[in-house]
Amino acid sequence: MKTNATRQLDKLGLRYELREYKVDPEDLSALNVAAKVGLPPRQVFKTLVARGDLHGVVLAVVPGDAELDLKALARVTGNRKMELAPTALLQQLTGYIRGGVTALACKKPYPVYLDETAGGFDIISVSAGVRGTQILLAPADYITATGAHVCSLCRTRNTTAGQSPGPAAEKAPE
Repeated sequence: MKTNATRQLDKLGLRYELREYKVDPEDLSALNVAAKVGLPPRQVFKTLVARGDLHGVVLAVVPGDAELDLKALARVTGNRKMELAPTALLQQLTGYIRGGVTALACKKPYPVYLDETAGGFDIISVSAGVRGTQILLAPADYITATGAHVCSLCRTRNTTAGQSPGPAAEKAPE
């Protein structure tokens, strides 16, 4: 399958693997996607669209089991405050729908901020730009393709061993 995201990687000569999965429209969470593609949630990165009060739209790419810290994102982007873009605006802003948002071949070249935990893996997984397909690639190649700034973007979660951290608080307004 070719998507705009894979075409961008091909054009740059970067290696990747596609992994397809059955989409559950009732559960588009990164935790569900991780289970379906056979990777730990911390290795499956979700792309969140946020808007700053000073510098506009940015993309924050964080592990599937983590919660975006909007204050940390504001600091690294030079904004005073950030908010997640409403779900209804995702396609207009990025060209992608919820569950398929990726920084690769995005509609506009928004600044991309990748959580530093990506560097701890040989391979990370990101959306291929459509629901049901993930791209697995080296973090360095993702950075090359997106121009991502690597920084700390996530809140520390207090979880008990063996328990899920619960639903992410960064659900965008509908």
